[in-house]
Amino acid sequence: MRFARYSFACILEDAAILPEYKGSTFRGIFGHALKQVVCALKRQECDECILRQKCLYASVIEPKSWNQLEAKKPKTAMPPHPYVIEPDPDQRTSFAKGELFGFNLILFGEVNDSLPYFIYAFDQVGRRGIGKKVEGQRARFALERVEVEGSSCYSKEHRKILNMGNQRDLSLENLTRASDHGVHTVNISLLTPLRIKHQNHLEASLPFHVLVRAMLRRVSTLLAAYGAGEPDLDYQGLTKRAQTVETIESHLSWFDWRRYSNRQDQAMLMGGIVGNVSYTGDLGEFLPLIRFCEISHLGKQTTFGLGKIKMEAIP
Repeated sequence: MRFARYSFACILEDAAILPEYKGSTFRGIFGHALKQVVCALKRQECDECILRQKCLYASVIEPKSWNQLEAKKPKTAMPPHPYVIEPDPDQRTSFAKGELFGFNLILFGEVNDSLPYFIYAFDQVGRRGIGKKVEGQRARFALERVEVEGSSCYSKEHRKILNMGNQRDLSLENLTRASDHGVHTVNISLLTPLRIKHQNHLEASLPFHVLVRAMLRRVSTLLAAYGAGEPDLDYQGLTKRAQTVETIESHLSWFDWRRYSNRQDQAMLMGGIVGNVSYTGDLGEFLPLIRFCEISHLGKQTTFGLGKIKMEAIP
């Protein structure tokens, strides 16, 4: 599966008041901007639109209505979104005019070919403004440049796409290391709130088998929808062997943050677990799954940047 992480650098043109966690702010207004950029039938609901099979907005924001997947790839209950927005980790809420800020956009699969639309949509987000209104106006920003792995894709100076970026192949095979079988301890850091369900309940703890089940769901659904197809994995065996891995240290806590949903017209609590946890056992076969999810994020609301994890492997 193709993927790339695009880094957006921006400059505020107004003083801004933003929430501590900024992922949902970008996600909400980005969806509106992308629809304005690409939607030909703006008053048509996606589920009923005759153009949905070829529509970038439907494939990115409303994948449940994008039935092009049914003809090409194994159908999942709900296709995952082919993108993740990683906000700046800065938790400040007040920003001055002229300050720099940035975020990353991770794209999976064929939507990488539509990078110009994403860049233009975020350029429009900057013109409309973000955050809390001050004197009737949200804070505007200028999109200065977009880079991928140090290579420039776009700059405000040129106002054009300089290149389509360096895309890589995200697969379990490419993430496997010869030294993996010698690893018997891993430390996992949950850098943004992780929301995963086990037995239909949100988990406040993280036994290793619960983590593995969530990783298998993320890997299989992404690759089925946007890669070469669902991977040939021993799902039952992996989850069974994961139950033999022990937690040796856990510093996890539940973190609640509030976001406003324009669609539901109400404030919502979006809790998840954060902190660090360490495991010991025969971990080698699980490391490619963890590396995959380090890139793709994990759990629910990954489009907001939730479920960002980092691993330290110890022989």
